[in-house]
Amino acid sequence: MKILFTNFHKRNGGGHATYIINLLGQLAPEHECFVATPGTSRLYRFAQAVPNVRVIDQSFNSRIGKLLPEIKQLRKLIQQEHFDIIHVNASADHRHVMLACLGLRHRPKIIFTKHNDHPVGSFGHKLRAKLATDRIIAVSRFVADMFKNSPYAAIPLDMIHHGIDTRYFAPASARHKQQCRQALLGNEAANTGLILLGSTGGTDYEKGWLEMVQAVSQLPEHLKNRCRIIMAGDPPNEEKMNRVKALGMEPQLVFPGLVDDVRDILAACDLGFVLSHKEALSFACRESMALGLPTIASNAGGLPENIQHGKDGWIVPAKDPQALQTLLQEILDNPALLHEVSMASRQTAEQHFNLDTFARKTLNTYRQALGLPLAP
Repeated sequence: MKILFTNFHKRNGGGHATYIINLLGQLAPEHECFVATPGTSRLYRFAQAVPNVRVIDQSFNSRIGKLLPEIKQLRKLIQQEHFDIIHVNASADHRHVMLACLGLRHRPKIIFTKHNDHPVGSFGHKLRAKLATDRIIAVSRFVADMFKNSPYAAIPLDMIHHGIDTRYFAPASARHKQQCRQALLGNEAANTGLILLGSTGGTDYEKGWLEMVQAVSQLPEHLKNRCRIIMAGDPPNEEKMNRVKALGMEPQLVFPGLVDDVRDILAACDLGFVLSHKEALSFACRESMALGLPTIASNAGGLPENIQHGKDGWIVPAKDPQALQTLLQEILDNPALLHEVSMASRQTAEQHFNLDTFARKTLNTYRQALGLPLAP
């Protein structure tokens, strides 16, 4: 099978990029895989490192002066390579693919994965549903429900949760954990009483990390003083840091920056958190759980689909620092609970987050679009 993956992000790309990279690693050994994405993106850089994958520097701008040459370039690629499948991942690349395929005698089948909770009722969506969508992948039940009574309602839909490499995202040894803590905290890592709460979800307001800062600030002193919050992602701006300072929490936060490999950040931690105000599913949550971190998630969007509350993690209301503070106090006062949930978290990841299932279900979506028998 010949597959073209498209993605519009010019920089990090977040979950979109991780999603495509994971699929490439599973599908490229047996299929011809191409990626069209901006040359400045993380996806471009990472996809180049995957054997047997061809990567094309392709932009997806909306301004007419740039859009027309981009569509011409994409159309030429599609005509030359005769793809079986084009797998689009957002409105911008979906739009370009639609326009590039107009009038083609033999158009590839177009699969649209929806990764977010943005509405799907616009005029642009109506056009793309009619002209350039053969099948839909929703990354969670929450996202799947968004397509009901939408322009896409009549198009076949498959709900496929993200898969991650649970061998790559595996619990760290005690020695490696201490080395990671040393790298983040320096001399303070020698304090064995510290509790590190970590997130790799980013520092945007909507990621909810400031609710964690507020919740920790409200803990009893004996717990608050032991806590350190580790926030990977773009460094927060002055306005966000002013909120941290107003809570008196600046000394207790560590910002490692935007990292390609989150394992060492999470390996240093005792508790993970993803407190988004909106979320389709979250790679960050699944990676945290796979690393054996007891993880707290908000009840936003598809996030609760990752966790069985009280068994392999905890779910709290989004934007509710008080509820979070109450839960944190209960957890941190009970070290045995952390260990128990850690074991269950890893077990859930091994059983339900694996890449093989993710790739097989995605490949079957392609096969159904092409009218081929399903893979076993």
